[in-house]
Amino acid sequence: MNKRNYQKELEQIIAENQKECRVPTLCLHSCCAPCSSYVLEYLSRYFQITVFYYNPNIFPEEEYRKRVEEQQNFIGMLPTVHPVSFLEGDFFPKQFYQAVKGLEQEPEGGQRCFACYALRLEETARLAKEMDMDYFTTTLTISPLKNADRLNEIGEQMAEKYGVLWLPSDFKKKNGYKRSTELSKEYGLYRQNYCGCVFSKQERERQESS
Repeated sequence: MNKRNYQKELEQIIAENQKECRVPTLCLHSCCAPCSSYVLEYLSRYFQITVFYYNPNIFPEEEYRKRVEEQQNFIGMLPTVHPVSFLEGDFFPKQFYQAVKGLEQEPEGGQRCFACYALRLEETARLAKEMDMDYFTTTLTISPLKNADRLNEIGEQMAEKYGVLWLPSDFKKKNGYKRSTELSKEYGLYRQNYCGCVFSKQERERQESS
């Protein structure tokens, strides 16, 4: 079975919309400003984007607030072809801990992360449906540490459940991750050294102390 090329699928969707002179609406789940940087630079040429900041996994709350502020500041600074708006989701860490119950000891990048992906993508799909948006997707596929295949699989499941189109992606392709680091430097963005949750923070601290 051939491995899917999500970047090519995305390019095909963009080409079809351009051919019809359409600028679709997109609900973009963002995990942080640095990861959103290249994605917004790229996709704002073709979509009207609402950045949805829904990350109840982030620990501690002070870190969460810092990342929200950085995301909003970056949107305000970035020149875009089409407008980009911002919407903050609920910050109830209890939702995250319920979603990953029993998976606390899983290694970073494993089943606990998949449950976290599903939590955030389901809320993004629900919002996209509620707001009658054309597509939804996430910035998470830009990270070399995130499983793009699994993210796209979960996204497609949520698309089917909520009746809204999933925009396939593998944003690390075409030097996307490299460009995100360049933009982060250019705009002086705060880059955290762990994904977000308490478990990833503890793993990072263990790595740094060994």
